[in-house]
Amino acid sequence: MSVETVLLLVLGAVGVTVVVHWVAERTGLPAAALLTLLGIAYAFLPGPNVELDPHLVLTLVLPPLLYSAALDSSLLAIRKNIRTVVSLSVLLVFATALLIGIGFSLFVAGATLAAGIALGAAVAPPDPVAALAVGRKVGLPPRLLTLIQGEGLLNDATALTILTVAVAAAQGEGFSTSAAVGQFVLSAAGGIAAGLVVAYAVRPLRRLRRDPLSSNAVSVATPFVAYLLAESVHVSGVLAVVVAGLVIGHNAPYWQNGETRLQTRAFWRLIDYLLEGIVFLLIGLQLPEVIENLGKYEVSTIVIAVSITIGVMLLLRPLWLLLTESMPAWMHSRLGGHVAEDDAPDLDGPPARLARHLEDRLSGREITVLSWAGTRGVISLAAIFTLPLTTDAGAPFPDRDLLLFCAFVGVLVTLVGQGLTFAPLVRRLGVRADAADEARLRNQARAAAVRAGLARLEALDDEQHTHLEDEAIDGLRAALRGRLERYDRRLSMLQFAEGGEVPTSPEYEAALRVRRAVLEAERQELLRWRDAGRLPDASLRILQRELDHQEGQLPTRGG
Repeated sequence: MSVETVLLLVLGAVGVTVVVHWVAERTGLPAAALLTLLGIAYAFLPGPNVELDPHLVLTLVLPPLLYSAALDSSLLAIRKNIRTVVSLSVLLVFATALLIGIGFSLFVAGATLAAGIALGAAVAPPDPVAALAVGRKVGLPPRLLTLIQGEGLLNDATALTILTVAVAAAQGEGFSTSAAVGQFVLSAAGGIAAGLVVAYAVRPLRRLRRDPLSSNAVSVATPFVAYLLAESVHVSGVLAVVVAGLVIGHNAPYWQNGETRLQTRAFWRLIDYLLEGIVFLLIGLQLPEVIENLGKYEVSTIVIAVSITIGVMLLLRPLWLLLTESMPAWMHSRLGGHVAEDDAPDLDGPPARLARHLEDRLSGREITVLSWAGTRGVISLAAIFTLPLTTDAGAPFPDRDLLLFCAFVGVLVTLVGQGLTFAPLVRRLGVRADAADEARLRNQARAAAVRAGLARLEALDDEQHTHLEDEAIDGLRAALRGRLERYDRRLSMLQFAEGGEVPTSPEYEAALRVRRAVLEAERQELLRWRDAGRLPDASLRILQRELDHQEGQLPTRGG
């Protein structure tokens, strides 16, 4: 394929991604499902197609996507829910791979346990991109978003490790549960260590990273360094990227300045936007290759294999959540429960701990939402495409074409079927965050920050060596007190919020409209100066950025 053809395909993918996101914003349909369906439609048109290179995806696409997601995650929130996250991202992945493997060995003619486990490992890890995009739009509670995000960050490492062991077994080396567990523990521990090494190796560069362009350069290199370091010592590169991203994302606010933070965040949002659009199109494009060699299988064999795959994927997840959430309190606290209170000192005895445990359990509606958030994605296809064409002995890899088809159908059913119905399900169940409570917390934090600023201003005013004029001190004090008064008024209004809705007043909305109208008038005047030749473009951009920052400080509808 020529360079010009590749360039045209990339430009076409970018154009389709832009259009699909525009349609998704106006229809409420998930962009991931629409992109996948368009990819399938294009795959059957005449013209060049793009075959998925699994190693290219795992090396060049997966690290930046995982790193960006980790930067946008909360290390504290994941730690708070670590047992439930581990239950979903490790134990459930093991169970899914094993059950599909057993199903294949028992009911699919000629299939082996190892080949079935390889398929199970590939389709076990949900890709949270589609679910998170919809979940944020419909206002899922923060805890559910954390569980979906935390599971998606950690489950790929589990799945890829199981896949490696299963492929080795399918090639004649035998399958050992103890060996598989040992390899997973070694791979996971090594990946965590590699991620920590990279995260703390970046810390000396914090002075360099105060420059936005240098920060972006270091940031784009970090996931690849973590991945390559881990893979070079044969441990989990995926886990190394995730750990590096979580640690750096947690510590970066201490040393990043505002301009660096804004530019880095915008940079990673663009990377996510483009890569996610391309990978979902890429999923659809693989259909012709997946169905190409299915003619050698009986229809009944294909139906049984697909039914086992889909059945385990869709049924095991809710059953697993129901099981872990219905465990006795003492067992739940050790295997899958919420840990924040268990880690606290025992000040109030077993009855209070039991009450907290019951409160921390997921409700039936939350379990339903979390079950339906298990959409699979490009990682499942990339993983299954890594299956070798032949074994070490030169024989064809057992049932490779059937495994590819089952994985593709599993991805398609969850990505399109669950993706299209996820938002209506969430709305129907009424599982959503308490917007008023979140707005109240934000305004309390804003007020606390302003009070800290006022206290620092008073301290500076009292210092003898300051050379600030009284007018400057008074102006800053008046501005801070004005903000504090606005936040206090907002908090007073939020005290009367009902049903989780954020209350507004005509005066509040009118004030926001006036402030935005004033900023827009200032922008238009600057443009008139530029168009009249009185203001250079370089100065225009500086002044526009100042106005953009002012607009960014205005509160949103959610307060």
